[in-house]
Amino acid sequence: MKLRQTYSAIVAGGCFFAGLIAAAAQPSNAVATAPVFVPDYSHAGQPLPDGVIAWDELLKATDATNGQDYARFMFSFTNITTNIVTILSVHPSCGCTTAELPPVPWQLAPGTNGQMKVSVNLQGKAGVLFKSVNVTTDHGSKALMLRITIQPPPPPTPMSEAERARGIAAAKIDRQAVFKGDCASCHVIKNIEGKYGQPLFAGLCAVCHEANPRATMVPDLHNLKDPTNEEFWRTWITAGKAGTLMPAFATSQGGVLNDMQIASLAAYLNVTIPPHAVAPATNAPAAK
Repeated sequence: MKLRQTYSAIVAGGCFFAGLIAAAAQPSNAVATAPVFVPDYSHAGQPLPDGVIAWDELLKATDATNGQDYARFMFSFTNITTNIVTILSVHPSCGCTTAELPPVPWQLAPGTNGQMKVSVNLQGKAGVLFKSVNVTTDHGSKALMLRITIQPPPPPTPMSEAERARGIAAAKIDRQAVFKGDCASCHVIKNIEGKYGQPLFAGLCAVCHEANPRATMVPDLHNLKDPTNEEFWRTWITAGKAGTLMPAFATSQGGVLNDMQIASLAAYLNVTIPPHAVAPATNAPAAK
């Protein structure tokens, strides 16, 4: 009897300790974690098939005014499949183009619409620009194209006779008046920085000397009566010419051109308008 009781106690104790071990093996506050989304990149390098995403347009074009800072676009699209489509990445063609969209990977449920803003920095650019944005999804990649036509600046408004008369009167008092007030807009001072030679002549000098029709008080540089050479042009440009409306262009004399710009203009004019010397007058032979 006593042996049976001892055996029962041993069995009961073993079950108790087995229960403790089993309880210790089970976490008391176990929390289920959501599965981690792992994008499928196996088709990322392939062309995006038709029938996956419907785009409002694959090529967007716009005109921009000269001096406009940015061209802005909006692409709209729809997932037209019965499955989730994931946008993995968006890569513009260059650093001046940026895309604005939600963080990627961006999952689009079936029938879901999306929008992506694209901006192109136009500073320092001219003419027609072509840019692209490559959109990579788990079904393939698609290139969206941009075309921006930057319009040239409008031609300067011709001066009226009254404005011309005021300019002449001002220049008689101060020949540097060409850099002040209304006259400065004709010489396009803001566009000459960093320019030399022919582009500098076109931006600063041609507005008067190559105008068609040319004002009567502005000389025709191709038909001067004085002998010309590189030093001749350099002197005129640097210090102007007394008794005329030609101002001093050198910065040392209140003008807008540095020494290198003046040298480039003198060299350009010396090549464009070949040097010539006026033949000395000869006495006619006396009649016999």
